[in-house]
Formats: sequence, structure tokens, C-alpha cells
Amino acid sequence: MAFNVFENFQNTINGKQSTTAEKRHGINPATAQPNPDVPVSTQEDVNNAVVAADEAFKSWSDVPFAERQKAVLAYADEVEKHAADLAKLLVQEQGKPMHVATLETGLSVQMLRQTANIAAEIKDEIVEDNAERKIIVRHTPIGVAVGIVPWNFPVSLTVQKLAPAVLTGNTVIIKPSPFTPYTGLKLVELAQNFFPPGVVQALSGDDNLGPWLTAHPLVEKISFTGSSATGKKVMESASKTLKRVTLELGGKDAAIICKDVDIEATAAKVASLGFLNSGQICVAIKRVYVHESIYDKFRDAAIAFTKTLQVGEGNQEGVFMGPIQNSMQYEKVKGFLADLTPEQIALSNGTSQPFDSSKPGYFIKPTIIDRPADTSRIATEEPFGPILPFMAWSDEKDVIARANKTRMGLGASVWSNDEKEAERIASKLQAGSVWVNTHLELDPRAPFGGHKESGIGSELGMAGLKAYTNVQSLHFRK
Repeated sequence: MAFNVFENFQNTINGKQSTTAEKRHGINPATAQPNPDVPVSTQEDVNNAVVAADEAFKSWSDVPFAERQKAVLAYADEVEKHAADLAKLLVQEQGKPMHVATLETGLSVQMLRQTANIAAEIKDEIVEDNAERKIIVRHTPIGVAVGIVPWNFPVSLTVQKLAPAVLTGNTVIIKPSPFTPYTGLKLVELAQNFFPPGVVQALSGDDNLGPWLTAHPLVEKISFTGSSATGKKVMESASKTLKRVTLELGGKDAAIICKDVDIEATAAKVASLGFLNSGQICVAIKRVYVHESIYDKFRDAAIAFTKTLQVGEGNQEGVFMGPIQNSMQYEKVKGFLADLTPEQIALSNGTSQPFDSSKPGYFIKPTIIDRPADTSRIATEEPFGPILPFMAWSDEKDVIARANKTRMGLGASVWSNDEKEAERIASKLQAGSVWVNTHLELDPRAPFGGHKESGIGSELGMAGLKAYTNVQSLHFRK
């Protein structure tokens, strides 16, 4: 079928494009101008999509794995053909700079391919096979899955939910964020060339859509990425019918900087990983603990580097950071800044006014906060914006305790040239992903998930694939 990435943003229900009487639109966060109209799905649309997915599951779950894998790999090739246009659309709807959008689309293609290859490793396990009996452990598909995608990485998180669902024999309905519905709708439209009707669908909507999907009795699995507060609501809704859930939620990632690091190089890396995507990454660095003996030099190096970071519209040359994605989040980040003194704010960006309300767009300059109290809001809550608190430490046990003193446990990192020291500290951190001398590096072969209120279950890797299956034990008496 004809495919234009910049036109006709519609739902996909049972293999066909459809729209609705009521429409809405997202906002380009760099210009505050409206993006194109998208559907506002009704309860009837939800029911039609779920019924179609349930019907398609009966046959798709019986398709041999090799054919499902072939479909996903062919889909990956097609996404790659349109990667440049998807990146342009991503800049328009999400606001991120083109270099980050290009990275996201490229990683999404890689994720599709690697997930397809990992899925081939899911085998039946023979627990026992002797003259008297045989026991086999299988991983069977669950049924209709729903992927609820957030607005910070709408391309990669769409395929991160789509690929494992269909590879393991499930059908999937993608619900993109109302703030960034465009790339998700197009990715699912493109998928119709490779999957039977009803296997991969997409619904755009308003705040009613998520609750309708999570409450639907024929939906068996929810994969949600978003805030911890909303994740709890998803889990509460899913509990009514005991749906399986994977929840990838918020983070307050600590980076612990040891005294023997290369100050200039490490300060630049840490600042980059805190401000990437305007700080709108659940697993970005959000707290920095620097050894007291190098604190001042490290802070000054990070501030000097931060002042070189360009903020602007994503297609502009040399831009490192785009805007905050939406007005609601923009006001939230401004609320964090309102708690700080003008001197604290001016320290890293040269002005006590890091945002300019007279211009269109939701731009905020990156801001480093010097030695806030451990109990302060910026040190304990997730701003999901370009604000990074720096705090000092001198005792190893104490900094580990401070890093762990949070209900979040998504990611953390340790920066040291002493391998034993780094491993010792890293092994004590309560987080689903811990890095040494880097941060934010994800691999489709390794599971990604959170501890405590940062989530339940995992995405990616074998664990992420198996989260879309039920375990079944077959017992044969001979």
C-alpha cells in the first residue's frame, strides 16, 4: 500500500486505516504550533480492535516461529528504508534534536533485528525424560497485548513492545502518547505489509483510551512505560482481571564519582548523560555524588561544559538539546526551578532566568545545582527535565546509603579508575541497571527493568521476551 510518513495519521484496526468523528492534535514543542489531526478513539473503536486482536491471536499463535521471525525481520528492513523520514517526524512531534532522533530510529531497527534473533533461543525445556515419565516446560503466548508508549521515545518504545509481543505469538495494540501519536501510528501502518490483519494495531486517543484498554476483559497483557504514579493506576486497573503487566517506570538515577577519575572527560560525559533529550529519559543521570576531594574542580568542569551546550529547535545545526516536550511537563520543570535561588540557577547557565516565556516553544537551559540538601525536592524527586543536582561525598558506605535512599531503583552508575572500588560500590546499588564508567547504554540482549517503585518485570533480553508468555509444565506418565 502507498505510504507517506507525513500524511493521514489514522488508527489501524483489523488491518485497515480508520479515523473518528472527533479529532485532536499534538503540539510541536519547539514552535508551539499544532501538528496534524489524529483520531480520538471511542469505546467502540477499542472493542473492535480488541475483538480483532483476539480473533487474530487464534491463528497467529499457531504460525511457526520461523515465519513470525521472518515477518519481523522484513518489517525491520522496511522501517530502515523510512528511518530518515521517521526521524524528521520525530523532531516535529517530540522536539528532540535531529542527531538524537536519528539515533533513536537507528537503534529501533537494530532492536527489531536483535529481538528477532534472541527469540529463536526460547526453547522447550525437558526437565525429565526417563522410562516412567517426561516433563516439559513450555512458554506459551498470552493473548492480546497492549503496549502503552510514552512521549519521550515514541519510536524505540513502540518497537520495544511490538517486537517481543508478535515474536512470541501474541497480538498487540499500540497506544501512543496523546502528546506524540504520529510516529507510533505510522510504524503500525507500515507493519500491515508484514502481519495479518488484527496482529498489529494502533489506537490514538485522549486520556480515556488507556483506562478503556487496561480494563477490557479480552486484553491479557499490558506493557506500560511512564511515570510511577500512572503505573500504579495501570496495575490497579489490570488487577481486576489479573492481566499480566510489565511496568517500566520513573527513576532517580545516582552517579557516584570517585576521586581518581579524569575530571574534565568524566564531567563532560556525566553532564551529557544528564541533559540528553533535555533530561527527559527515565534512566538518565538525575543525581551526581562527587568525591569531596575533587568536588569543586569537577563541578566547575561540568558547568563549563554545560555552557557550551546549544539549546534550540531540533533541525538547527549544532543543537544538543531541544525543548521540553509539552506544556504540562514544562510547567512542572519550572516548578522545580522556582524552588531554587537565582544564584543557584545562574551558576551553570549564566542567567537566573533559564526559560524565556516571551518566545514560542518550551525551552529550558540546562542547569546544574550546587550542593542542594539531600532532603530537597531536586535531590529526591524526578524533574524529567534538564536540572542536575551535584552533591559531595567522602565515605563509601555513606554515599551508597544516600544513593539507595529512594523508592526508585531504575539505574545508577559508578565512575572510577579503580576496578575493585567500582565493582564494590556498583554491587551495593539498588537498581535494575548499574553501569561502570558509562550510563544509559542499553543492549537488546540484556533485560531492562526497575527495582522498588521503578517498575515490575523487564523489557529487552530473554526476560523481556518471556514476559509475553505464560509458563506451562507438561507432565507425561508413560
